[in-house]
Amino acid sequence: MNKDITMGLLIPFLGTSLGAACVYVMKDEINQKVQKGLSGFAAGVMVAASIWSLLIPSMDMVEEKMGNMSWIPAVVGFIIGIIFLLFLDEHVPHQHIDSNQPEGKNSENLRRTTMMVLAVVIHNIPEGMAVGVTYAGAAFGAGNVNYAQALALSIGIAIQNFPEGAIISMPLKTAGVSKNKSFWAGVGSGAVEPVAAVLTILLSQIMIPILPYLLSFAAGAMFYVVVEELIPEATGEGDTHTNIGTLGFAAGFVIMMILDVMLG
Repeated sequence: MNKDITMGLLIPFLGTSLGAACVYVMKDEINQKVQKGLSGFAAGVMVAASIWSLLIPSMDMVEEKMGNMSWIPAVVGFIIGIIFLLFLDEHVPHQHIDSNQPEGKNSENLRRTTMMVLAVVIHNIPEGMAVGVTYAGAAFGAGNVNYAQALALSIGIAIQNFPEGAIISMPLKTAGVSKNKSFWAGVGSGAVEPVAAVLTILLSQIMIPILPYLLSFAAGAMFYVVVEELIPEATGEGDTHTNIGTLGFAAGFVIMMILDVMLG
C-alpha cells in the first residue's frame, strides 16, 4: 500500500480524533441546537459523497459496456448496502446519543456508554468502506476514479468526523466518564474507519470486476446511516423548534460537492 493511500485512509481518523479532543477544551455539553446542526452537516456530506464519489463513478465505470443499463450495478450495490447496514442495526447492540431506548440484540448487559460508542462504530463502517473502495478504484485504474477524487472524499469525511468525535466524547464526559476515557472512546469509535477501508481495498484487489458494485454498496450503507440516524437527530423534536439541522445539511452537501468538483 503506497504512501498516498495510507495517508488518505488516515485523514478521516484524524478528523474523529481531533473532535474527540474537544473534551479537553470544552467545559459544557454540546448545545442541542449545535448538535442538530452538526448531525445535519454530517448527513449533507455523506449524501453528496455518495452521489458524486460513489454512485456516479459506479455508473461511469460500466457505461461503455452496458450503455443505458449502466444503472444496474449502482442499484444492486446500493440495495445490498442498505440491507447490510439494516442487518448490523438489527443485531449489534447500540444506543443513539439522543435516545434512551437501546437497539439491537442482547443489549441488556451493556452500559449505555458502551452502546453509544457502538452506535458510532456502526455509523463509521460505511464511511471507511467508501474511502477504501474509492482509493482502490484509483489505485487499480478502474473507470474515471482518481487519487484527487479519493482525497476529496477523505477530506470531506474528515470534516464531518470532527463534530462526530465531539458528539461521542462530550456526552460521555457529561455522563461522568473521565476526560481521558471519553477521548479514547471517541478515538476508538473512529478507528473502525481505516480498518474498514483497508479490508475493502484488500477485497477490491481480488474482486476488480465488481468494483462498481462495491462503490454503490458503500453509497447504500451511507444512505442508511443518513436516513436512519442523522436526519432524525438533525430534525427531531427538541425543546424549541429549529431549522438548524436543515441548514447544516445544506452546508455539508455544498462543501462536499465543491470539494469533489475542485479536487476530482
